[in-house]
Amino acid sequence: MKRTRYSEEQIIGILTEHEAGVKCADLCRKHGMSEGTFYAWKAKFGGMTVSDAKRLKALEDENAKLKKLLAEQMLDAAAMKELLSKKW
Repeated sequence: MKRTRYSEEQIIGILTEHEAGVKCADLCRKHGMSEGTFYAWKAKFGGMTVSDAKRLKALEDENAKLKKLLAEQMLDAAAMKELLSKKW
């Protein structure tokens, strides 16, 4: 996964600047990012505080671990079914 240049705290700081009245184009020029990136951040982090963003990141990490465990269990179960379905 690609590593971002900005932390969640920085992203929320940029979004709060926009809420304070700074234009999107000015923010993008100042921070060296595209408007598409800004609007993607706004969709994901809009209205959040720093603690909310940290909690979201922790939940996303936990969800990824659980999905990986589930996939491994499903593979094991499929292999066991295949083994048991064969005639001896």
